[in-house]
Amino acid sequence: MDSTIKVAVTEPEYVKAQDLFEQAIDRGLECVCVPHADAACAQAVREHKAQHVVLGPESYPEHLYEAVQRRGVLARFGVGYDGLDLELATRHGLLCTNTPGVLDLSVAEHTMGLISAAARQTPLLNETTRRGDWQPTIGVELSGKGLTVIGCGPIGCRVARIASFGYGMRVTGCEVRAIDSDAMKRDYGFERVVSDFADAVSDADFVSLHIPSTAGTRGFMNRERLSQCRANAWLMNTARGAVVDEKALFDALRDGMIGGAALDVFEKEPYAPADGLKDLRELDNVIMTPHVGSTTTEACERMAERALDNIQLAIEGRFEEMDLLNQDVLKAGDR
Repeated sequence: MDSTIKVAVTEPEYVKAQDLFEQAIDRGLECVCVPHADAACAQAVREHKAQHVVLGPESYPEHLYEAVQRRGVLARFGVGYDGLDLELATRHGLLCTNTPGVLDLSVAEHTMGLISAAARQTPLLNETTRRGDWQPTIGVELSGKGLTVIGCGPIGCRVARIASFGYGMRVTGCEVRAIDSDAMKRDYGFERVVSDFADAVSDADFVSLHIPSTAGTRGFMNRERLSQCRANAWLMNTARGAVVDEKALFDALRDGMIGGAALDVFEKEPYAPADGLKDLRELDNVIMTPHVGSTTTEACERMAERALDNIQLAIEGRFEEMDLLNQDVLKAGDR
């Protein structure tokens, strides 16, 4: 009798680490590639009789939870899990996991790449040079410039360390949680860490977002907070699209309230303007990349391994070792 366990992997994630998913057969897991959209994914899970699912950042509002058998794992290939309904998953007895830590460096490096591109106007220079227009443009050095990191979690701290110790930037942290300020200065190069947003961005040339997408952070960068930034400041977002009010951002960029924005994440992906009359793609002071902060060979391999490890741990009943997001599912009566 075949003892392999079927694991459905959504197509974008399967492609990113195909070799590792194919090799999972060696640990008794047969990974099959399935569509990423909720209804189509659920249908494929039923057809393949998959017991677990590795999935990306898309929204899964209803169908998938009914397709996966109780005690199955919904393993996020990544850290953010705002696309999962944890309450609904818990009601269906499903274990939801993510892969914390494994993509921090990749996202931090991409953030710094966007900051560097903004400082030297790299996208504009690339475009003009390739079309034959020789237009040398004066940029700025990052050394000595102010960077404010909004959200001093693992990724924000990585960004701070690279910016401070690597580029010689002056780094301010903005964090509402109680933290060890001395350790943050020593280990990551923060000059100071404050809780007040206006204070944090008062002398920032670059403001980088590293906060999760929750009901409380939706539209966090609104008109009021954008107005508190310096007129030459650039906003960087490699966190989640929902934390920025894109209509307010368009107005701020158009009206010169801030200097520019470099965005890797958007409220709608692929990007579509929140307002047809406020399309960020039409502005010259916007740099856009298609949610690739964690898309490096190394990070994708680590995410695949961690997702499969979480599934293996669930199979073995070692729930306490999992990156479990909905601990309530383990309460008495659910085991």
